[in-house]
Amino acid sequence: MKRTLSRKLIDDHLVSGNPQPGEEIALRIDQALLQDVLGSLVMLELEAMGVERVVTSPSVQYVDHALVQADGINAEAHLFLERACQRLGVIYSGPGNGISHPVHMEYFGRPGETLAGCDSHTTAAGALGMLAIGAGGIEIAQAMAGEPLYITMPEVMGVYLEGTLPDWVSARDVVLELLRRHGVAGAKDCILEYYGPGLAGLSAMDRHVMANMGTEMGATSSVFPSDEAVRTFLKARGREADFRALAADDGCRYDRHERIDLSMLEPLIARPSSPDNVVPVREAAGEPLYQAYIGSSGCPGYRDFAITADIVRGQMVAPGVSLDINPSSRQVLATLTREGYLGDLIQAGARLHQAGCNGCIGMGQAPAAGRNSLRTVPRNFPGRSGTREDSVFLCSAETAAASALTGVITDPRTLGRPAPRIEEPGEMVVDPRMFVTPPEVGVTRPVMLATTHTPALPEMAALSARIEAPVLLRVGDNISTDDIMPAGNRVLPLWSDVPASAAFTFEAVDSGYAERAGAGSSGHVIVAGHNYGQGSSRENAALVPRYLGLEVVIAKSFARIHWQNLVSFGVLPLTVSDDADHQRLMDSRAVTIESPGEQIERGTTVEAYLSDGTTVTLEHQLSERQRDILRAGGVINHLKMKQEETRV
Repeated sequence: MKRTLSRKLIDDHLVSGNPQPGEEIALRIDQALLQDVLGSLVMLELEAMGVERVVTSPSVQYVDHALVQADGINAEAHLFLERACQRLGVIYSGPGNGISHPVHMEYFGRPGETLAGCDSHTTAAGALGMLAIGAGGIEIAQAMAGEPLYITMPEVMGVYLEGTLPDWVSARDVVLELLRRHGVAGAKDCILEYYGPGLAGLSAMDRHVMANMGTEMGATSSVFPSDEAVRTFLKARGREADFRALAADDGCRYDRHERIDLSMLEPLIARPSSPDNVVPVREAAGEPLYQAYIGSSGCPGYRDFAITADIVRGQMVAPGVSLDINPSSRQVLATLTREGYLGDLIQAGARLHQAGCNGCIGMGQAPAAGRNSLRTVPRNFPGRSGTREDSVFLCSAETAAASALTGVITDPRTLGRPAPRIEEPGEMVVDPRMFVTPPEVGVTRPVMLATTHTPALPEMAALSARIEAPVLLRVGDNISTDDIMPAGNRVLPLWSDVPASAAFTFEAVDSGYAERAGAGSSGHVIVAGHNYGQGSSRENAALVPRYLGLEVVIAKSFARIHWQNLVSFGVLPLTVSDDADHQRLMDSRAVTIESPGEQIERGTTVEAYLSDGTTVTLEHQLSERQRDILRAGGVINHLKMKQEETRV
């Protein structure tokens, strides 16, 4: 059988299950990636599971989100993580080394391997011919402990690329074009697999940009072949020995198909406040500009910063415009310095920030309310920038740099100068000494160093024998995990402290939610629209509402990762397909479900009673394994039960 590259990677790592779209499968995971604010929860989960040492290799903990040390909270968290890494056998990448996704590609990515990470943009590693999947932290903890990663077998959408990108058009515009065509849920339960002659003009870091933002379409992963572009990338980092050629079989068939002629693209921009609100830059041209922000995991390559430096060289940014440079990694920053580009940026008036996620997650560089900010970050959900009344556009480095010079949104083709030609150096600055490696097996390991803001995880009760709960919150379509559990420097440092972060839950949507949920109610229900839980993989967007008494979420549809996170923490996710039934649920004061455990065991439907005395039929897509997890009250309870059964 002729196979897609995605299918080859899945077959090579398949532990169990039937790899047909819609079926649950289990995959062996080779590598694991953690970011800090969710990594703290993973460390606590590994401790709760009784794990002595992780088995994925490498497993790397990156400190890239909580970098602002305005008080002692983040500094304490860094100490906790470094100590936990030493205890559990995890490599530690400290603050300032850079964003997990590009740094992992630079030092650890290997074609043909699987990577699971507690960050939705883990998919970026697909640029190297890896099968890289973002998931909730509790799932990553299990994978690190040697358990398989369970996913719903996705369809494979083949994206055929032909032609060559025109001047002033980059990989960023390619993925914005896909978002324009398919929307934020258009690739749900799909792997985006790129192929075709157009790939020849895209570097490995160009592919990173596209694989990273495939997540914004709801994709499970994005996969590129491992070809000469990958060999070049690895060679420049002294790792050519890790290269392995990988590609789909000629004549293989894809479940879905898309075709892009690169030569027909033009500079694109996503207007506020969704990544799929995409128009040509020329349609937004002339609108005033307050900030141009370049960097993040959505535009992390050396060429993105170098091309910005080339555009602004010898000039000064427009008055009143902040040109924020957010380096993606220490390696990129050191190479830009060596090649002279950093001086060009500073002399043009740019503001240089430390290598990390920073403004992408609302940790610094927050714009003034209502002022336009052009950003090369992956997302522009309302308030994600750190400013609740923000106005964030998503664009390429070329568009952001051109606009910084003119003071208004500008199509870079109108600058009246030749397009810059930037090639990544044949040798990048490489220094593995920036990582702290754990002690060898058999060496005495430190105990976990608890801090004020990394308390033990709260215990969760098993699924109720009868659910009778008020509808405490009603929301519409495309509620993001940013809406559920905000980031920014007020809240993000508290993410590993469930009780402390609970007060901020849903604050941008309904500021009274946390108080109502915490006012002695024994449980409650949320009713939502389509694509509930889109965006970041942050599992605390499921864990914290569960702590506040959330028992059931009823939605028209769920984003993949959040749906799994709800299950992992014992929240029953149910779908309603009929619009009239959905409206009745929105109008209902309460929902009652008799014997929910027995109902989900008997079939795929659940009968619920509404406050007006009528009933509604709801659906679930739970596997047998997930039903067991739900009945137990979540993954940790389920694992403890299995361990007790084994001991007996």
